[in-house]
Amino acid sequence: MKIEEPLRNALNSGFHLTRDQQEILDQADRFARKELWPLQQRMDDEDWWPPDLMPSLGRIGFLGVTAPAAFGGSDGDFFMSGLITQGLARWNPAAALSYVAHENLCLNNIARNASQDLKRRYLPGLCDGSQTGALGLTEPGAGSDALGSMATTARREGDNYILNGRKMYITNGPVADALLIYAKTEKSRGAKGISAFIVERGFEGFHVAKKLDKMGFRGSPTAELVFDDCRVPAENLVGVENAGVAIVMSGLDLERAIVAMINIGMAERALDLAIDYAKTRQQFGQRIGDFQLVQGKLAEMYVGVETAKTFAYRVLSEASAMTHDEGGRGDIHKLTAASILYAAETCTRVCNDAVQIFGGMGYMRETEINRLYRATKLLEIGAGTTEIRKVIIAGELLRD
Repeated sequence: MKIEEPLRNALNSGFHLTRDQQEILDQADRFARKELWPLQQRMDDEDWWPPDLMPSLGRIGFLGVTAPAAFGGSDGDFFMSGLITQGLARWNPAAALSYVAHENLCLNNIARNASQDLKRRYLPGLCDGSQTGALGLTEPGAGSDALGSMATTARREGDNYILNGRKMYITNGPVADALLIYAKTEKSRGAKGISAFIVERGFEGFHVAKKLDKMGFRGSPTAELVFDDCRVPAENLVGVENAGVAIVMSGLDLERAIVAMINIGMAERALDLAIDYAKTRQQFGQRIGDFQLVQGKLAEMYVGVETAKTFAYRVLSEASAMTHDEGGRGDIHKLTAASILYAAETCTRVCNDAVQIFGGMGYMRETEINRLYRATKLLEIGAGTTEIRKVIIAGELLRD
């Protein structure tokens, strides 16, 4: 189905989803349980990318949520995109991660910042899923210091920019058709000399160096990318030359708010699995859920999930209201960092406790709870590490 109406009100006064919002979450949950959950095992075992993933998400109307209808989008809001992410992550976290890289990091950034011509050229394919998107910011020597240590360069040469450098740990990198790439166009200006470009898979001088082998989120392909005198048409510059830092910073705030929802979906699923196992596993003549130590774990897991979810919804609401020039500073910068910090730490703790409840079975690689456990650590590293998130929060608290 296609999503027709934007969901403008984030939460009602009782801190519950509105009826329309709950229906979006339920749609994502039903779709992911039926279509994506059966793919988990193969994706994890073989690091296999389902080729129909993006087209299927496009057909149901989950792509281009925040893009204008004129370019194939839904004219929806960021909160809607977050709810879809939560529903997908419950049943297939790897698919949810690739969804976020496509929908938020690439498509939404283009919709917010690109020229009308670029939107017309790239958004329809990204919205219907015939094209897969990715974003390239992190480099081998530029992780937490992604802006200051960026070594990828772009120089103007006639009607083209010539890109040289490498990008590392790029989600969807091996399968992306359109990539939003950051490069320094004026190295002497540091972070204020960064620009953003749309690079197509077939551009001369661009290639995937290698697909990377990950501990978790297998099936969501990750790669190192190389730009060797890559020729990018000048009209593929997103925004203004040397003004890419504003795109980066507002994009990172939105990314943190949306990635928090992957944590929420995963934590919900881990709790459900642990409850089911505690009801059925028998030891000492009774189910393990009858033991108070197991009950204590389940109670703490539940409180963590519900608290993180409420906070994440609040931040999604505020992120949805961000204007074009907001981000990278102030309350929203602090809140998005806090949301993903708390959601990621909660998800890790919940999955860890769930594995403990499963005992030896939880240590087996083929189990679903084991897949969740192996995936959690990335969420304390990607989109800014736990330590960077704390630095952001403290910096805003101490700002004069």
